[in-house]
Amino acid sequence: MGSAPRGIKGKHILVTGGAGFLGSHLIDALIAEGARRITVVDNLYLGTPANLIEARRDISGLQILYVDVSDARSVRDALFDLGPIDVVFNLAAVPLPICLEQPHYCFDTNIRIALVLCELLREGRYATLVHISSSCVYGSMEAHPLNEKDALNPLTPYAASKMSCDSLVLSYARTFDLDTLVMRPFSIYGPRQYDRQYATVLPVLIRCALEDAVFSFFGDGKQSRDFLFVSDAVRAMIALYRCADSRGQVVNIASGQEVYIKDLKAKIEEEMKKAILCQYCEPRPCDIDRQRGDITLLKSLIDWEPQVTLAEGLQQTIDFYTGQMNDALNSRPQGLVALHEGVGR
Repeated sequence: MGSAPRGIKGKHILVTGGAGFLGSHLIDALIAEGARRITVVDNLYLGTPANLIEARRDISGLQILYVDVSDARSVRDALFDLGPIDVVFNLAAVPLPICLEQPHYCFDTNIRIALVLCELLREGRYATLVHISSSCVYGSMEAHPLNEKDALNPLTPYAASKMSCDSLVLSYARTFDLDTLVMRPFSIYGPRQYDRQYATVLPVLIRCALEDAVFSFFGDGKQSRDFLFVSDAVRAMIALYRCADSRGQVVNIASGQEVYIKDLKAKIEEEMKKAILCQYCEPRPCDIDRQRGDITLLKSLIDWEPQVTLAEGLQQTIDFYTGQMNDALNSRPQGLVALHEGVGR
């Protein structure tokens, strides 16, 4: 495995799950960095072509393939027709809530996605795999911020699948001397985040405020998350890809700050100048209690600090949903909005 830095300019980059929230923002950043060609592979489970409107305008070499990444034959056929690919950013995954209803499907599909991409990398179909994992593999924080050397404690089949995917990618890298990098984002938020059935806590809170709906706390609201604005997250992702010393590593992407969900609700109420109705429900099994990411390794690898404060990020996110939802509010019935994913990944 070489040690030369990796660049973006002039590259052909494939992004699985690229029509989703994080994927579409990553694509915008890749375009700004000078990518020559970008291919999106997405089955639109949670993604939408609307997330790529700006990207379509900004780069002529954008192609969207509606392919299931867990289907090896379909992916092989797609890559054969695409020609040389420099790097794959893998953001495709069956989301956490599905594992509560279909654990076998969630676990099996996520593993097959990683396996398909690892095999194609081993065969030389592309040069570098950047695998996007999740902070859920750590479980709940106890005495100190969660760092990459901590023992993993997945609490759900989804988290177990992400942990297994990480191990699979790292094992392929070691066994076959492949160029890989595993990134573990914490709670990334911002415009375009999915805000419906499988939404995480922040867009649900904003939607409850906009619709005068009731927000459900599962527990006492003292759960915590490490929130990072999406532009800071994708900036870290690209900088890590460029960094030669990141090869073969697992790296947290987080703000390093812990925010309690009750406090997040209060901050959103302050920004929106509106109270959010709430109710308290019984805690759910396997919900993560506390999380805060240790970003010591991240900072040692790249020159990076979060640039967007929580207040600034919340305002941008609120403005986005306000603009998107105003037309729909008049025809949408008011009522209870349940939080399907606990308090976010």
